Amino acid sequence: MSLGTKIAWDDTVLPFQLDASDIRGRVARLDGVLEQVLKQHNYPAMIEGLVAEMALLTALIGQTMKLRWKLSLQVRGDGPARLIATDYYGPTEDGAPARIRAYASYDAETLDQTADPFSQIGKGYFAILIDQGQDMAPYQGITPIAGGSLSACAETYFAQSEQLPTRFQLTHGLSQLPGEGTHWRAGGVMLQHMPKASPHVTGEGGSGEDGLLDATDILDAEEGENWIRANVLLDTVDEIELIGPSVAPTDLLVRLFHEEQPRVYDAQPVKFGCSCSEDAVRQSLSIYSAKDIGTMTTEEGTVTADCQFCGAHYTFKPETLGFEATDTGA
Repeated sequence: MSLGTKIAWDDTVLPFQLDASDIRGRVARLDGVLEQVLKQHNYPAMIEGLVAEMALLTALIGQTMKLRWKLSLQVRGDGPARLIATDYYGPTEDGAPARIRAYASYDAETLDQTADPFSQIGKGYFAILIDQGQDMAPYQGITPIAGGSLSACAETYFAQSEQLPTRFQLTHGLSQLPGEGTHWRAGGVMLQHMPKASPHVTGEGGSGEDGLLDATDILDAEEGENWIRANVLLDTVDEIELIGPSVAPTDLLVRLFHEEQPRVYDAQPVKFGCSCSEDAVRQSLSIYSAKDIGTMTTEEGTVTADCQFCGAHYTFKPETLGFEATDTGA
C-alpha cells in the first residue's frame, strides 16, 4: 500500500478495558508490517496464512511488553509445517514503535496444500518466551498444541500456564483497494480477564482438550457471566470490521461493547524490524574453536550466514571468528 493511502490505524495495537466486566483487551490492525514479514520469503499460501495469524497474535500479546523487552512465540510440530517463530521487540523509548519479525520452516514435499493449514502442524507445542534484558532470567511457558487454530493454542496457553481466561477473534487475508495491487491485511481482538490473586480452579484437570484448563474453569459464577457476555458480544463481529479498512478500532469497540463501558488507552504503533547484525552473528559464533570454524568455511575461503527472518546475508573471514580468532575483522 502506498503512503498516500495508508490508513491511520494500520499497524497499531489499541489497548482497552471493559469497566463493567473487569476485562481488558486489545484491537490490532496489521498492514505494512505483514507485507514486510511475508515478502522476505516465497511461502506457499497456507504457510503465509499461518505466519500472518502468528504475527497478529504476537502483536496482540506483545503490546504489554515494557521498553526493550522481547517476546517470542513459537509453534513446533511434527507435521510438514515444522516451525513458526515470531519475535516482538518492545519500544526502545516511550512513543517509539515496537518491532515484529516472523519466520516459518516447512517441508514443501509433504505439505498438503488442499488440507486445513493448521492440520499441517501436527502434534507439538506452543511456547512463549519473555526476555527482560541483561542480567534477568528469561521466562518460558509451554503448552501442547490444542484446538483447531493458532489462536486456540494461545488461548489454551493463557488458561493453562497463566490461569488467565483469554479469547482471540482474528482474521487475515489478501486485500485490494481500487487502483492498487493486492496486499496482506490482518486484524483481531483479544479479550482477557483481569488477573486474580487466587484463580478459582476446582477438580483435577480442566474441561479443555486432553484435560487442559479452559477459561470457564478458572472463573467463579459472576466472573463467568461477565466473561460469557463479553464473548457473545465479540461473536457478533464481522470479518470486514476486524480487518478494518473503513472501521476505526474505537468505532469497533463502541459497536461491540458500548454497554460494557469500554475505556481506551494510547495505541502502540508496530513495524517490521529485525535484530540481526554482523556483530550478533560474530557473537553467536564466538563459542566455536578454529577447527569448528574450519568446518563452516566454504571453498571460497569464507564463512557465510543468512538471517532466517529478514534474509540478510553476511560474509566473514574465518580467522576473524571464534574464540581463537587471530584477526579483529577490521
